[in-house]
Formats: sequence, structure tokens, C-alpha cells
Amino acid sequence: MQNLSDQPCLIARSLALVGDAWSMLILRDAHAGLTRFDQFRKSLGIAPTILTRRLATLTEEGLLEKRRYSERPPRDEYVLSEAGADFLPVLFAIGAWGRKHRNGDRVTRFFDAEAGTEIDPVTIDRATGAPIGTRPIRIELPR
Repeated sequence: MQNLSDQPCLIARSLALVGDAWSMLILRDAHAGLTRFDQFRKSLGIAPTILTRRLATLTEEGLLEKRRYSERPPRDEYVLSEAGADFLPVLFAIGAWGRKHRNGDRVTRFFDAEAGTEIDPVTIDRATGAPIGTRPIRIELPR
């Protein structure tokens, strides 16, 4: 398979980095305030080797930043970078799609902490104000 990170399509390049479920769930948990290896492991039920690899990749690619919180023993925490913080709307867009097409009886719900209202994300085009998916699109490949 061709390396997606070399593709001209930014969707392909982004999926090369965060296209697996574990990476997205780590970012979800980081947005919920988790920062430490054991917190991620407990929340996700993920094998330590997989978690170590995903945290390293997300850190190397600039979505998380590693910070030392203990010298003895040496322990690091993982906090969202600007790029990681900017990923929240992507997670919510995936969640909105799941609510529409993969709904179940018992699902996690997300609320605006200040207003107390459930978050119902809409992705719009900044130039037209139209919700994405309601107007035809054209894709232009680089020359």
C-alpha cells in the first residue's frame, strides 16, 4: 500500500496519522482531561505496547506534547498541543455521524459545560455558510 502521508490529499495525509481508532480515542480522552499513561490505559483498556506507540506517534506528529511531571521515578504526561486541540471538531463531526447512522440505546453524550446543553455539531463552509454535504463539491487534484 502506498504511504498515505505522501499523498496530495490532506484527508489521506491526516488519516495516515490519526486514522486508527486508538489514536482518535486517545485524543478524545485528552480532550476530556486525561494526561497520564495509566489514565489512558484504564479508560481505553488498551495494551501498553499499543498505547506507547500511539502516544509516541501523536507526540512526534505534534498533536500531543510530552511533559515531565515526576523525576523520581521519571514520569511523563501528555497534553494537547494546538494541533491536538484543533482536532476536537473532527471528533465531534465523527460523533454526529455516528449518532445519525450508528445510534444505540446507551451512548456517551457531550454537553457544553457552561450552557448545560447537549452539543449537536454542524460542519459548515466558512465562505457560503452552507452545511457541508448539502451542496455539490468539486475536487481538484494538484498539477
